[in-house]
Amino acid sequence: MGGMLFAKNFSVSVLSVTSVAKRKMEKEWVFEDIEVESYAGHKGQESPRAFVHLARRYEILEILDRWYEGGVDPKALRQDYFRVKTGEREIFLLRYTPRYQSWTLCRRLPAPRFSNN
Repeated sequence: MGGMLFAKNFSVSVLSVTSVAKRKMEKEWVFEDIEVESYAGHKGQESPRAFVHLARRYEILEILDRWYEGGVDPKALRQDYFRVKTGEREIFLLRYTPRYQSWTLCRRLPAPRFSNN
């Protein structure tokens, strides 16, 4: 066969890096206390106008959505949620807890990875 190479048919399994990257990354909710400038309308319900997060002030242009949890049971902790758009066109989720008169910024961050070692 004097220096000639012959290739045999074979199959190779290759793990695609892109398929690993496409896996959905786990996220967890993080709640951070914030200062909010709000307005109480004729019904006395708080409505955010601006907020401060990490020493930066965000003016709220629009409330995109609002809902509440825990309002049926008088013993349950009521929380009002506001999905807002800021002057910088960023979208945030704010939560107001009337019982404590406190505001929180709700964010989803990548969950930390833990080693099995």
